[in-house]
This record gives sequence, C-alpha cells and structure tokens, in this order.
Amino acid sequence: MLTALIVACAFFMENLDGTIIVTALPQMASSFHIDPARMSLGVTAYMLAVAAGITASGWLADRIGARSLFCGAIGVFTIASMLCGLAPTFPAFIAARILQGAAAAMMSPVGRLVVLRTSEKKDLLRALSMLVWPALFAPVLGPPLGGFITGAASWRWIFYVNLPFGLVGMALVLAYIPNQKGAEKTPFDTVGFVLMAAALACLTYGLDLIGQRQGASLTTGAVLLLVSGVVGFLAVRHVRAAPHPLVSLDALKLRSFFVSCVSGGTVSRAAISATPFLLPLMFQVGYGLSPVRSGLLLLVYMAANLVMKTITNPILTRFGIKAVLVWNGLIASAFIAACALVSPTLPLGLTWLILAFAGASRSMQFTGLTMVTFADVGPAQRQPAAVVSALTQQIGMGGGVAVGALLLTFSQRLRGAATLTAQDFHAALVLAGVLSGLAVLSYMTLAADAGDEISGHKRLQSAASPAPKTPSG
Repeated sequence: MLTALIVACAFFMENLDGTIIVTALPQMASSFHIDPARMSLGVTAYMLAVAAGITASGWLADRIGARSLFCGAIGVFTIASMLCGLAPTFPAFIAARILQGAAAAMMSPVGRLVVLRTSEKKDLLRALSMLVWPALFAPVLGPPLGGFITGAASWRWIFYVNLPFGLVGMALVLAYIPNQKGAEKTPFDTVGFVLMAAALACLTYGLDLIGQRQGASLTTGAVLLLVSGVVGFLAVRHVRAAPHPLVSLDALKLRSFFVSCVSGGTVSRAAISATPFLLPLMFQVGYGLSPVRSGLLLLVYMAANLVMKTITNPILTRFGIKAVLVWNGLIASAFIAACALVSPTLPLGLTWLILAFAGASRSMQFTGLTMVTFADVGPAQRQPAAVVSALTQQIGMGGGVAVGALLLTFSQRLRGAATLTAQDFHAALVLAGVLSGLAVLSYMTLAADAGDEISGHKRLQSAASPAPKTPSG
C-alpha cells in the first residue's frame, strides 16, 4: 500500500499543477507585461504536452524500467517547476510549462502501471482507490490554493512549493519501488507516436478553445476536433497494422475495459467533471457571490468527496462494482441536475445537502470506474492498458470543461441572450445530469460479477452462503 500512496502523492502534484495557476494568471500577466488573456497559454501548453507525451510512456517504461522513468519524471517535473518560478520572460515560462507537462505525461500511466505490477488482484481495491483522490481533489483545490499562495506571497511560490515534495517523492520511489522492465525490446514506433500525439494535441487544444466560449474560438475548436478525429482514425489504423505499435488496443476487446474507458467512462467523466467548472461560475457570474463565499460552498462539495472515500471500499465490497456503477450513476446524475436548484434564496442546509450528495456520488463513481477498468486485464496487458486508460481519462476529464461550456452556449443561444444568466447555468447542470445518466445504459451491459474479484464482493457472497448439507447416514 505504500507504493500506491507514493504514486498517489505524485499524481496529486501533477494534477494540481494543471489548475493551480488559474487564479494567479492576472498577477503573472502583470509580471510578464502582457495581456492577461495570453496567460491562458500557460494552462494550455501544459495540457498539450501531457497529451502529446503520454503515448510514449509505456515504451519508455519497458525500455529503462518503471522506477527509473517514474523517478526521472518526478525529477524533471520538479526542475521544470523551479524554471517556471524563475522564468524572466513569458516565452521562458511557456517553455518550462511544456517541459513540466512532458514530465507529467510520464508520471500518470507509469505510476498506474507500478501499482498494477506490485499489487495482487485481491489488494487492487485498496491500491487503485488511492489513485482516485488526486483527480477528485486537485481540480477543485487548485484554483483557491493558487489564489491563497499568490495573495500571501507571489505567483512564483506556486511552483517553488513543488521542490520539497519532488525531492521527497524521488527518495521514496528509489527506496520502495522495484525497477521492472519489459522482457521484449521493441523499436520505437515513430509514425504511431506522431499520429497519436497530433490527434491528442488537436483534441486537447480544441476542447480548450471551446471552453473559452468565444465565437472565433468555438469555430477553431470545432475544426481542431474534426482534425483530431481524422488523425485519430489514421492513428488507430496504423496501430492495428504495425508489427510493434507504440500503444496496443487489445485491452479494448475486454467488455469491462471498453465500458469503463470508452462508452460509459468517458461520458461519465465529462459530465461529472463539468460540475466543478459550472458551479463556481454560477455562484459568481449567475448570482454575483463573492469569491470567498463561492469558495466556501465549493468546500462543502470537496469535503464530501473526501468523506466518501472513507466508505467507498466497503460499499463496493458489499454491493459489487456493477450495482454501484448503475445505482450510484443514477444518484450522481440526479444530484448534478439538482445543483441547478442551488441559489442564495435556498435554505443553507438544503444547499449543503445537495452539494454534499453531488460531491459524494462523484467520488464513488470515479472509484468504481477505476476498479472495473482493470477487472479483467491480465498481467501481460497491464502496460498497454495503463497507457490507454490514462489517455481516455485525460480526454474525459479534459472534456468536462468543454461540455460545460457547450451546454452554457447552447442555453444562451436558445434564449437569444447576449450575456449569461443563472438560467443558463440551471439548464447546463440539468443537461449535464441527463448526459451522466445516459452512461448508466452502458454500465448495465457489464457482467453481473464484473470486478468482483477486485472488490471482494465474490468472497463476501461465498462467505455468506451456507455450506451444503451432507446426507446423513
């Protein structure tokens, strides 16, 4: 379990740096003497580097060893963080962010692979559940934490604080994680890497532009999504034909893996991830609440995510992963839609109740998805499966902002209004809840015992069943 905790801490550092600079962008723009709108490139450059580099992580892990790559990635990430803080100019800062994103691309799938390789199947429930909390808390915690650090010191300390965590992380990785390598040395698939990196970069940047909700950005974003689809098709065709593809798609033949990563999982992650994007905007733009009051309401949402983690594993063991994904999926969908009821006129207790259930069901759904992802993946498939899982998770979580922005745009244009109002946020949250509910149809196609070996539900059923009676005489 120590290995999973080490990996989870590295994931948290990686996920946090994707969003922590959001509230510091105005001060950073002033420091670099540029227009604040240009500073969004600091977020986009990081996301593009992560998307482009993630496909090479599996090949590198097999070639130089998972521990060496993971430790090296943390080291480069830490150095890049220092360079971000020391950057004298805007171009230097963007270069450092790209380096930081490239290092982060090696951390996520390789860290997940380390946990899969060092955990027995019966222990995967506890190990994999630890890897969920960084993705749950970092996007919500990042912006207010960045604002606090910027106000208390300087935006540069947002990056300097990574230094002690990075050094401790490297020491722990070297001390406790084995350096496993792939048995077969295959050549690097350059064509596959270029195609997949281009497709993912276009997809990430396209989603980012759509999230900005501006006329020209929406058009450019749509074009990039189309280009991403075409290049992605060519990449998949190449992967299927190449003798040594950079990423194997064989795990997608497994029903549980396909549902958790593609059909149901991507839709769930996009719809559920839209909620942390829509809520603070609704509080401040729709209702005119102060950032402090908005942050306190989000704290209820985040705290419920944290509290739910303490009882997630027992619930999965008691009811089984399929049942949890289906019924909790419906609960999560209902409370995403119910967030539309939150307003300054609603009793505070009821507001907290809605936000708490929305956060708790979000936590449960993400954990269930992580569990079922590797339910039927054998040891030989774990390396490519970890890469594909990281890719689809990146797409789903990144698509959450785009989904939220598109739903807002749809509502605003349907009303023919020039500006957003609370009504648009209400419509967006209800539609996000409906979208989340559609994913449940995919979860219903899972086998009844999907993931039971990981969750322990099968062992619980066996223990509860009475022993067969032996004939007397």
